[in-house]
Amino acid sequence: MTQTVPRSVLMTGCSSGIGRDAAKTLATRGWRVFATCRRPEDCERLASEGLESFPLDLASSASIAAAVAEVAARTGGTLDGIYNNGAFACPGAVEDLPRDALREIFETNLFGTHELTRAVIPMMRRQGHGRIVMCSSVLGFAGAPWRGAYCATKFALEGLTDVLRMEMRGTGIHVSLIQPGPITSDFRKNAIPHFERWIDWKASARAKDYEGLLHRLYEGTDKDRWELPASAVTDQIIHALEADRPRARYRITTPTKLMAVARRILPTRAIDRIMGNA
Repeated sequence: MTQTVPRSVLMTGCSSGIGRDAAKTLATRGWRVFATCRRPEDCERLASEGLESFPLDLASSASIAAAVAEVAARTGGTLDGIYNNGAFACPGAVEDLPRDALREIFETNLFGTHELTRAVIPMMRRQGHGRIVMCSSVLGFAGAPWRGAYCATKFALEGLTDVLRMEMRGTGIHVSLIQPGPITSDFRKNAIPHFERWIDWKASARAKDYEGLLHRLYEGTDKDRWELPASAVTDQIIHALEADRPRARYRITTPTKLMAVARRILPTRAIDRIMGNA
């Protein structure tokens, strides 16, 4: 009797939220999930929950190379899918963002994601198939105040992904973008260390304007009115990985869908007013 080899997927940013939910759900669907995290202690926790997990720091080329080598060793050099979820935010006014703050966030959100994707494409080319799924955001096509650094990385990721999708045509490798809006996660809490490291808000010309941002970061506990659980994203990841014809874009949450329409029919000034209050 022939034993079926489970499909394999490499995932980043699995310590909590979308990544953790997707990793656990895909494992129950029979996928061999390599659920990676930046911190070893998070990997240990995931391993204790029954997942295959090892460190992958997108800001480190050595870590990326080691993780891809680990996948290849465990699978014999194959990989059916990758879900690029790892990312962080550095909130603050654009005029207050130091160059090094942008450099740091691009290293993880864009450059590391790109390097990792390039590293697994040869495996997919050899086997003649593969799925590349990139996690973007509504902020990957619509800017919002205080989110300039994150928006910049996601706008760039979307452009790079669109071109990669076109270039992979005919190879058997499908490329999709996930575009969530507000999702229940630790994303805001995880942004605090980056804000504290880089943003000297007290010296800013907009110091008084930071009140709302500070409240959201440190005291905001109420859910966004449109917020959905991480499982809503997982459902679309499953389609991107398993469907015969995966979509180029998966828009999740009402704000994302409405903004996609608004960008097509409203003038820029109207979009600015809408997003200016986001």
